[in-house]
Amino acid sequence: MAITSFNPPIRTLMGPGPSDVHPRILEALSRPTIGHLDPAFVGMMDETKALLQYAFQTQYELTMPVSAPGSAGMETCFVNLVEPGDKVIVCRNGVFGGRMLENVERCGGEAVMVEDDWGQPVTPDKLRDALAANPDARIVAFVHAETSTGAQSDAETLAAIAREHGCLTIVDTVTSLTGTPLKVAQWGLDAVYSGTQKCLSCVPGISPVTFSPAAMEKATNRKTKVQSWFLDLNLVTAYWGSGAKRAYHHTAPVNAIYALHEALVMVQEEGLENAWARHRHLHLALRAGLEAMGIEFVVPEAARLPQLNTVKVPAGVDEAAVRKQLLERFGLEIGAGLGNLAGKVWRIGLMGHSARPANVLLCVSALESVLGSMGADIRRGEALAATEAALNA
Repeated sequence: MAITSFNPPIRTLMGPGPSDVHPRILEALSRPTIGHLDPAFVGMMDETKALLQYAFQTQYELTMPVSAPGSAGMETCFVNLVEPGDKVIVCRNGVFGGRMLENVERCGGEAVMVEDDWGQPVTPDKLRDALAANPDARIVAFVHAETSTGAQSDAETLAAIAREHGCLTIVDTVTSLTGTPLKVAQWGLDAVYSGTQKCLSCVPGISPVTFSPAAMEKATNRKTKVQSWFLDLNLVTAYWGSGAKRAYHHTAPVNAIYALHEALVMVQEEGLENAWARHRHLHLALRAGLEAMGIEFVVPEAARLPQLNTVKVPAGVDEAAVRKQLLERFGLEIGAGLGNLAGKVWRIGLMGHSARPANVLLCVSALESVLGSMGADIRRGEALAATEAALNA
């Protein structure tokens, strides 16, 4: 059998990521490839760094995209900052806090866990207690926006507590970057990683990171070698550092960086505050429609991420069958639950280019249609009107 070109189906992506990619970004991806040390590309690298500094709200010198997905951004932070024997306080309130634990252990560090229920933010007092009980801790790691639950923790407060105890912070902002307020420098965050496929609406495969001077001091004054050659900041900064002269480290994903550059230009054009407000407004419209149907949210309102809405599956409903029908009948993708929430929730994304009024209306109407056809115990005939009223508010 002859294999021919792959032509993907047209989908509306409203899961936990990737999100819909804007046509401008897809067009940027298709531009002619040039060398990764070409002077023109080096100039664009400097622009990309400046645009990332705006997105992260920082002037940290080491701000760059790692040439791999968000998981590699996470590893970049841990392998550079955690040495064998280092004690790290890890806050876990979902799947991705658990991945932080894995990284600490693989780096030879000692993890002390601060546990919160899934769907709840990290409790600051629990962190205070853990630091008081472990005065030799050197790092605090937490997830700002927990993608597995849709809960947002108070990064500013958690970072301030860490500083009071002389600790650096490692912070997961994969789902928060450009979708909800994130102010890296003002909040004093040290090693921060994100991804391109969420609220940036870029193609997957790149991980923006930013490191404070204090984090870089620790990374450059290690007693042991960084366990990953590829992610060693002492090496990669020779390529992503300042100035026109760059030393070869690896072949950067040139076209993917074009796409990231375009995505960041679009963030600059819209303005961060406007992007945050857009995600919030559309979340409220989606909430109005879902609650009009009788669908409940998992996360308390004060801690909900507007861009990642985790809702309870109605009693007696086969959640996988609903997702299958949404995909087959409406070309709409929403996400399943992970870990403790598997089979119990849906995760509905409103990220970047996916955060549009038409998508909110599609999601509400399609979900009502599918659940109604299955005989689910929902209220029918009210959701669209509630959504439209919130959109027009």
